[in-house]
Amino acid sequence: MSENDSPSQFIKNVEEQSKRKLSSKKHPDNVWFGLGMMGLIGWSIIVPTLLGAVIGSWLDKNHTNSKSWTLALIVGGLSIGCLNAWHWMSRQHQNIRDQQGNDDDGN
Repeated sequence: MSENDSPSQFIKNVEEQSKRKLSSKKHPDNVWFGLGMMGLIGWSIIVPTLLGAVIGSWLDKNHTNSKSWTLALIVGGLSIGCLNAWHWMSRQHQNIRDQQGNDDDGN
């Protein structure tokens, strides 16, 4: 504690640090959690893309056409996967913000 700090300021700092520590215990934010989230986002993009490639390849084999169904469905699957990942991330971000708001209120 320095000369300019009052006891009430010291108590306030300790309370803030305590709240942060308790919040971090409630919401683990470690390396494995982050890697798991990256994996989840990756799968949410790759599954629709691969599904589009398989269906497009099947359509190209069975229905002769001048257009490439494989390319079109890969792009479509990739778009759907990216939108799905974006939607999921925005929902998680909102949940985190709501939780932080509840923690600040003392709940």
